[in-house]
Formats: sequence, C-alpha cells, structure tokens
Amino acid sequence: MSSPVSDKRQHIVETAYALFKRVGFHATGIDRIIAEADVAKMTMYRHFPSKDELIVEVLDHRARRFEEQLDRLARESTAPEEKIARIFEWHGRWFRSPDFHGCLFAHALAEFGDPRHPVFKAAARQKNGIRQHMQSILAPVMTRGRAESVAATLLMLIEGATLMAQMGRGDAAIRDARKAALDIVAASRRPQ
Repeated sequence: MSSPVSDKRQHIVETAYALFKRVGFHATGIDRIIAEADVAKMTMYRHFPSKDELIVEVLDHRARRFEEQLDRLARESTAPEEKIARIFEWHGRWFRSPDFHGCLFAHALAEFGDPRHPVFKAAARQKNGIRQHMQSILAPVMTRGRAESVAATLLMLIEGATLMAQMGRGDAAIRDARKAALDIVAASRRPQ
C-alpha cells in the first residue's frame, strides 16, 4: 500500500506529464501544475524544490514505464528479429493512440539544448537506454561492434518515424522503418 505522500508526489508527476506533453516544458508554469494537480504550493516545493527536478522526475518515470514495456515485449518473443519487430509495432500503436503528441524526450532535448543540463541528461539517458536495449537484443547474433552500430541505426529509424508520425504520416513511417530495420538486422547477422 502506498503512502499519501508518495500518492501526492505521483499525482504531481502525472499532472505535470500531461501538461508537458500537450503544452511543452517551458510553456508550462509551476503555478499551472499546482492548480491542475490541486496541491498547495508548499506541497509542490516539498516534493520538487525546482521545476527542473520535476521535469527530470517526469522523464525518469516515463523512461521506467517504457523500459518495462520493452522488457515485456522481449519476453513475448524469442528471436532477435521478432523482438525488434515488436518494438517497432509498439511504436506504431503509440502513433495511432489519441494520446500521441510526439516524443516527450525529443521535446526535452529540443527545449533544453545544453548537454550539461539535468533535463537534457535525463532525456539522453532514455534514448541511450533504448539503443542499449536493442543492442542487447542483437548481441547474440552479431559482433559487439556490429550490434552497437545496428542498434544506433534502429534508434534513428524509430526517431525518424516518430517525427513523421507527428506530421501525420505515422502508419507509412513505421511500416517503412520496421521493414528497413528487419532488413538491416538480417544483413548484419553473424554467418552461422
């Protein structure tokens, strides 16, 4: 059972997430988050002394949820190609969801361009996490260097498809990206 304090903290995170994805990070003020979360200013600052800390927590929370989803997908498949295909299929479903507003992490990278900024670092951690996850899927069937390169390429395909989905071309983008990804994986496999 969770405590009222952790429930309140989670409520603030979820409220901020909903605002950040719709409105943006800089355009969403702390006062608006406080009003929409229906919390006292003191409660907000007890949990999050700064807006940057709240943004980092929102990004870390979303990254953990996404990683859990990737882990679940990986357990449902056995072959690396199937696991990679499922990652692309997950993105296709996300693109079609009414809740799709583009990638929160890409928006964070765009709004906080300084690589030393904690928000930039949190967003970069998530992107690197996806790349590393795909690299670990590919490692059994290709050399380490090849797995690193292919995983980076697959991440670029996902990022490009996500941008195209924001432009209203999600179905075609993910279909083409998935096909390209599977072709790249097949061509990069270690000879048996």
